[in-house]
Amino acid sequence: MEKVIIAGPCSAESETQMLTTARKIKEISSSVLFRAGIWKPRTKPGSFEGMGEQGLVWLKKVKDDLGLRIATEVANAGHVELALKYGVDVLWIGARSTVNPFSVQEIADALKGSNATVYIKNPTHPELALWEGAVERIEKSGIKDIGLIHRGFKTHDHSSYRNNPLWQIPIEMKVRHPQYPMICDVSHIVGKRDGLLDVASKAATLDYQGLMIETHINPEVALSDAQQQITPDALKELLSKVEWKVPSLNTSVQDKLKMLREQINLLDDEIMQMLGARMKVAEDIGRLKKENNMPILQPNRFQEIINENVAKGKKHGLSEEFIVHFLDAIHIESINKQNQVIFDRKLT
Repeated sequence: MEKVIIAGPCSAESETQMLTTARKIKEISSSVLFRAGIWKPRTKPGSFEGMGEQGLVWLKKVKDDLGLRIATEVANAGHVELALKYGVDVLWIGARSTVNPFSVQEIADALKGSNATVYIKNPTHPELALWEGAVERIEKSGIKDIGLIHRGFKTHDHSSYRNNPLWQIPIEMKVRHPQYPMICDVSHIVGKRDGLLDVASKAATLDYQGLMIETHINPEVALSDAQQQITPDALKELLSKVEWKVPSLNTSVQDKLKMLREQINLLDDEIMQMLGARMKVAEDIGRLKKENNMPILQPNRFQEIINENVAKGKKHGLSEEFIVHFLDAIHIESINKQNQVIFDRKLT
């Protein structure tokens, strides 16, 4: 299966910008799907919010003059109607729309009777049911050609990503719905030019079916998301370095087992990151205890933690024995960290 590469500027800004970028992208491959944001509502009003219908005129010119297929994001029925009017080949539903079933249903109703290709981004926060619900609504509208876009999730941790990839969630989506191709929106996960290749390569090893990468003829002057867009030349170099996993010719139990094991690996990585963050908090507690001459061991506090988490663990199918052993090990390590701080031992 040929990989889907969606590339083009975050926003349509001018006819010259669109056509110049598209010509350079076509030199890389005529099968690249050219994207551009037409409507760009921002978190706060006042910044550039897209060119609206005028941008669709330029997008159609890319299709007519250069023969590239074109794609854009839609967020309501009006967007769908205009996009279809101008011959947009692929419509995608953004993360902020996916999180709202009312918006998805409005888009689904507007799509009825069309033969559009529709990709659906994951919701902004990590809730698989919302993603699945959006897919189901589009299915019920009669759309046959559906794809998924993994663009990362907003989380409260201090991640180096703009949107934390939380790879185990899209992997679970792939396991549940293998009939839908999954592509990775590398630009929105990373949020800057550095690091795009690492995320693209990770997606390739996880057998994604393609990539979305924001590409601008002159990223430094882009009117939106300038820091995460790359030039067409940089796009060409990046794509040349991505090594795609060779697809298996069958979907045997072993293939599914490999996918599930990869989920476990990704979840283990996340557990290690969370445990590391927890131990840093334990060190901060140790410093506070040292400053205030407080004892390290506070048995009542630990018993509260046990009681609370045994109840929580049961809701997730975890036995009391496992929770107690797990928390006991964490508690011992936390005490060690606080001892190291209080007695000025070297932290390892």
